[in-house]
Amino acid sequence: MLPESSMDNEDHTVAGSIRRVLVVDDSRLQRRILVASLKKWGFEVVEAESGEAAMEICQAETPDLILSDWMMPGMNGLEFCRAFRARSSEDYAYFILLTSKSEKNEVAEGLDAGADDFLTKPVSSDELRARISAGERILRMQRELSEKNRIVSETLGELQRVYDAIDKDLIQARKIQESLVPELSKDFGSSTVSLLLKPCGHIGGDLVGMISPGVNRIGFYSIDVSGHGITSAMMTARLGGYLSSNYFDQNVGMEKRFNRFYALRQPEEVASLLNARLIADTGIEEYFTMAYCIADLRSGVVKIVQAGHPHPLLLRKNGDLEFIGKGGVPVGLVPDIGYSQEEFVMERGDRLLLFSDGFTEARLEDGSMLEPEGLLELVQKCGSEQSSKEFLDDLYWHLTQVMSKEHGLEDDVSATLFEYQGP
Repeated sequence: MLPESSMDNEDHTVAGSIRRVLVVDDSRLQRRILVASLKKWGFEVVEAESGEAAMEICQAETPDLILSDWMMPGMNGLEFCRAFRARSSEDYAYFILLTSKSEKNEVAEGLDAGADDFLTKPVSSDELRARISAGERILRMQRELSEKNRIVSETLGELQRVYDAIDKDLIQARKIQESLVPELSKDFGSSTVSLLLKPCGHIGGDLVGMISPGVNRIGFYSIDVSGHGITSAMMTARLGGYLSSNYFDQNVGMEKRFNRFYALRQPEEVASLLNARLIADTGIEEYFTMAYCIADLRSGVVKIVQAGHPHPLLLRKNGDLEFIGKGGVPVGLVPDIGYSQEEFVMERGDRLLLFSDGFTEARLEDGSMLEPEGLLELVQKCGSEQSSKEFLDDLYWHLTQVMSKEHGLEDDVSATLFEYQGP
């Protein structure tokens, strides 16, 4: 029989250590020898005289360690090992094959079947004790890894649930943001204002819109809030209230006259009022660029303030293209700053394009940006006979054809197109 050892006093209750051992051998004498020693070493031992009986035991409860003879009638040790490893159970057991075989090809066959180690008969007490100790270390590491994987899986599952909740909220937020631009195209007499708004994510920091207090008077704008994501989107929602097309009493672009009707404020005044409001709000670090215009539909006179926004593009009916505007400082960046406006006259058939830098800073396949020159090329590809809405859709389509497919939209893309057709 195998001699007693110092393993008698070892604590086998440590998480991941070997506590329950299954001994499988058709020889009753060999089982007795192994079982006696294992019990003296403090292990709980279960016996099986065949591979079939061992499988039934494993189906009921997986042992921590299996000592199985290779040569047995019926299901031999190799077949038992394969069947054991083929179970759907995630519990892992350290498997040692007991064999008189020592040829390399036979050892390789055992390893391929799923065995972790081999012991050559007759079994040495010291070697068995050493192999069990090695198995304990490996089993402990395996179970620690399994536990960590379980924790990671649970964490990833929780993160997925949080992500799904955020994603659902962002989808709803996008619907709310889209409600700030209820109409993408509207006729004012024979003239038209059309809008384009393409966020690079669920929600964006661009805002476009139009307002009209009465016949022959309209205002329209293009705004780009600094940054991206939720914070910028919240700012656009706030600006949507400041420039509401439905509630003139809240609209900073309007002023009530003689308690009877509303009139459009001058663009430079609108920029100053918005700047004062943002500066007064402590804790807000965001600012925005803006191109804001008012137009007299009888005379074709357009007044514009450009606050750090890209220079608007004037598309003359005869095909001439001209960037206009004086630049200016973004709104909400510097306190008590003055804004100046520019005035020009549009002829019947002229168009005015206000756009965000999502166009000009779009990345191309070669890594460069589209730039204003590239925008001119895209505009020239769009049909001049198209309606305003079709023109914007076509312009955006041409942008998607030249921008980098790898990076896609890296910034929100938006535009406002005013088409003047006279009184």
